[in-house]
This record gives sequence, C-alpha cells and structure tokens, in this order.
Amino acid sequence: MTSSDSYQQLKNFISKKMMMQHIYQPVMLKTLLQQGGEASVTDIARAIVCNDREQIKEYEKITKNPVGKVLTKIHRITEKHKNNYILKGFDDLSQEEVTSLIALCDHKLEQYLSNAKNAQASTKKGIIDPAFKYRVIARAKGHCEACFTPFTESPAHVDHIIPKSKGGSDDMSNFQALCERCNTSKRDTDTTDFRKMLDSYKVRVQGCVFCDIHSDRIVRQNELCYAVRDEYPVTPLHSLIIPKRHIGSYFELYQPEINGIQSLLQEVKVDIEKQDKTVDGFNIGINNGDCAGQTIHHCHVHLIPRRIGDVTNPAGGVRSVIPDKQNWE
Repeated sequence: MTSSDSYQQLKNFISKKMMMQHIYQPVMLKTLLQQGGEASVTDIARAIVCNDREQIKEYEKITKNPVGKVLTKIHRITEKHKNNYILKGFDDLSQEEVTSLIALCDHKLEQYLSNAKNAQASTKKGIIDPAFKYRVIARAKGHCEACFTPFTESPAHVDHIIPKSKGGSDDMSNFQALCERCNTSKRDTDTTDFRKMLDSYKVRVQGCVFCDIHSDRIVRQNELCYAVRDEYPVTPLHSLIIPKRHIGSYFELYQPEINGIQSLLQEVKVDIEKQDKTVDGFNIGINNGDCAGQTIHHCHVHLIPRRIGDVTNPAGGVRSVIPDKQNWE
C-alpha cells in the first residue's frame, strides 16, 4: 500500500466511518500519529484523560474542594490567587530540596497505589474501566446513592448492585456509586437471594401488550428496559420507556431497572431533540394505579415532547391531570 493509499484509507475512516460515543477513537489515532505510528497503552490513556473535558472539569472541582481547600485553609501550605495555587515558601527552597520533596510525594503515591491494589484484590472484584467508573460517579452527582454522603467526605466506590458472583451484568444500569462505608456494609451484610431476583427479571405475562411488544417498534433498549413510540401519541414523537420485566407499579421496580429507565429517558430525549428542532420541553409522567389513570398494568413512563404553542396555556403541566388544579393562582 502506498503512502497515498494509507492517507486516503485513514482519511476516509476518520471523516466518514468513525462512529463515536466518546472521544476515545480520534484521541488514540491522533496520539499514534503524533508519536510516529506507535504509542504505549499508558500514553494513549493519558491523552484520553487530557482531552476529556468533562473529566477535566470534574477534577477541577476536586482540585478546588477538597484538595485545594484542605491544603490552603486547613494546613495553610498553599494559597490561592484568582485561578492559581501558590506553594508557600517555594522561593526559599534549593533545587536539591525540591527534588527531595518530589521524591517524598512519589513515595506517598506508590504507598497509596500499593494499598489500593491490595484492597482491590481482597474484594475479588474485576477491574472497572476508569472512564466507565467516572460515568457512574458523575451520574451520582457527587453523592453516595445509598446514604447521600458527599464524596468529598468519603471515597467513592463503584459497585455492582447485583454482584458479578451472583450473575450480575456489566450493564450501566447494574452499577451504583457508594461511599466507602455503604459499600463495605453492603458486602458484609447483604443476604438477598440474588438467584430469585435474577429469575424475577425474566417474568413475562402472555397477552400483555408490553410483554409481547414487537421488536420493530423498539427505538432504543438496554438490558432491562426498552423504548417505543406511543401508538396513540399526545404529541408527535411521544415515547414510552418500559421495563422488560412484567411489573405493575413503578414503586416495585428494582434499582437497576430505575437506572435503566433513567438512562433511556436521557437517550430518547436527545434522539427526539435531534429529530425535531421545534421541541422545547418535555412532560415526564407515570400513571400508577387505576385511580391515577393506569389502563395497562405493566409499568411504563411517558416522555411527551412539548413545543411552544402546542396548547393555549401550558402552565401547571402535569397538574392538569385534575383540571381544576391546573392553575394554582
């Protein structure tokens, strides 16, 4: 293959064939190109981290609080000037002293990484991809999903809700972000018979319109849920997010199913906005029980796109399920 052929092949792949859910592919190719066609896994990983703006923003938050706050306000080793941190007394240090202090920092890092590696081995869990772990923690918005402790107060652990040892999957919906205390407690005291729980995920009811949904109607799905367009839409692109397990009430869903529904709501919302630029808002609703208007007793969540002017007075939104209460003024 000539150099021109190689260029055209890469150009065609990058510009036309590359399908992206994140920055990973172009960053990896860019790194290989910059380093003469060969780069180590570590070099590529570093490049990904340096180009992941969301991750950089997250670590900027960590730099300010707790790291910067602890070093500046509690220990008074650093000070902050606008967007910069300054190490107090640095100008008084000799080059040898700077080198010695850097070596001490490296030693502390090695100690921590060694302890973390041993702790990970003792849990007998598989290694979770750092980028995936970041997405789980980011979804939790900085708080333990069990006790809501901020991760600034306790280290964040990414946990399989249904353990791998009990058949739990690596689907995003089966992960949660827990503080160290909750993760330790869950591991030591959880006595749930996960085999029965796993069997219950397979429950389907013959004749249920949502258990027997035709695959052609499905617009998106994950392991536990799927999304379809409503057959009797309130507005164009009105969609339903439905757990695959036959369950009547939203309040009986397992946490992985709730995670799966939330994930699909976000994905379908983005799809709708791309498909119809006039969509300016959404109603999200669940009819739970006969008196609340539920007619199909298989839990489902309505995602109803709204457009400016689609009704005369949209004030009150979901309050209009009881017309006299739509306007509270």
